[in-house]
Amino acid sequence: MLEFDQKTGATAGDLVRDVTEADFMTEVIEASREVPVIVDFWAPWCGPCKTLGPALESAVQAARGKVRMAKVNVDENQTIAAQLRIQSIPTVYAFWQGKPVDGFQGAIPPSQIKTFVEKLAGLAGDGGLGEALDAAEEMLAQGAAVDAAETFAAILGEEPENARAYGGLVRAHLALGQTDQAEGLLAAAPAAIAGSAEVEAARAQLALSRQAASAGPVAELLDRVLAHPDDHQARFDLALALHAAGKVEGAVEELLELFRRDRDWNDGAARKQLFTIFDALKPNDPIVLKGRRKLSSLLFA
Repeated sequence: MLEFDQKTGATAGDLVRDVTEADFMTEVIEASREVPVIVDFWAPWCGPCKTLGPALESAVQAARGKVRMAKVNVDENQTIAAQLRIQSIPTVYAFWQGKPVDGFQGAIPPSQIKTFVEKLAGLAGDGGLGEALDAAEEMLAQGAAVDAAETFAAILGEEPENARAYGGLVRAHLALGQTDQAEGLLAAAPAAIAGSAEVEAARAQLALSRQAASAGPVAELLDRVLAHPDDHQARFDLALALHAAGKVEGAVEELLELFRRDRDWNDGAARKQLFTIFDALKPNDPIVLKGRRKLSSLLFA
């Protein structure tokens, strides 16, 4: 079960409300202790308000619950307007933790509205998504791939372009042996995150998973390499078999040895395979750090 803060799942009706003097304290001051609240002071006769209001609403809804919006008609709520010294409209104030923290007067371009809303959304953090992502990664590491997949999918329901969750969902499918589903997800990755490190790592893991399906027996390949050290194909196949057996460091060592013997063999296959393995691991993984260091020393020897 997903346990991150469910306020990000608010409906459009929850996110934008008409507020009066009677409920201003509840809908703005108190509500801002949980999530930033933008207050739009407007009037029906105000031309710029008719442009600014809908643009603000759209940006607030795009923030998916990380901010809310209260619309205050100054003609009908003159006491609030006077208390907050509203001298012209449209005027926009943003409240957080019960206090005004930002604002502006007059209509502004959509790009500035987007920046204004995103800045406020950041005040309340990520709504617990980071903790949910960490929990999903832990599930995957412990072999609970189904639970991990459900959690990653739920996060993507809140943030469809969350690269870490997208890559995690692909890796969860791979852990379940569902390579076709993983490949489909990678093909459908949103353009904004398709080239991200997290998605590229999942893509590298898919390539390795495909290779593992046809990897030969380690013992036989090892005997071939020992008997014929210059059999580059046998050494390359041994590296694939070792990786498929979970012996990642051994696979890296064999590929480094192959690169040392003939870096150009098979159009640089050893180097390409090394990078595929490195990409599938975390950048700070000891195997990656050690392997990259050895590869650099061979490149510049």
